[in-house]
Amino acid sequence: VQLVESGGGLVQPGGSMTLSCAASGFPFDKYAMGWFRQAPGKEREALSCIDALAGTYYLGTAKGRFTISRDNVKDMVHLQMNSLESGDTAKYYCSADLNYLTYVRGDTYRVQYWGQGTQVTVAS
Repeated sequence: VQLVESGGGLVQPGGSMTLSCAASGFPFDKYAMGWFRQAPGKEREALSCIDALAGTYYLGTAKGRFTISRDNVKDMVHLQMNSLESGDTAKYYCSADLNYLTYVRGDTYRVQYWGQGTQVTVAS
């Protein structure tokens, strides 16, 4: 199983960024896909997930600013992030789990598969 994130980097406050995650080694279309992030000294937090039927869920600060999408042909999931601010600086992780409720409940420890993460830094 592999989850490989891309698209991180430096962005100015108020800017936008899209993260992508390429998945392989498991039946992608059967899994809920989600994004977490972790800032230094903080716990990993769930941001968003998209279930196998493309239903979307957003948690916390992701509501209203982030958009998750999936491509079941290319086995990819994307996270479009808008109106970024310094508090969004963190390492962002792609993940996969059979149960979308894992994300809705923020059950980090239950997530089945993780990517290595990509750093997002919001600074001027």
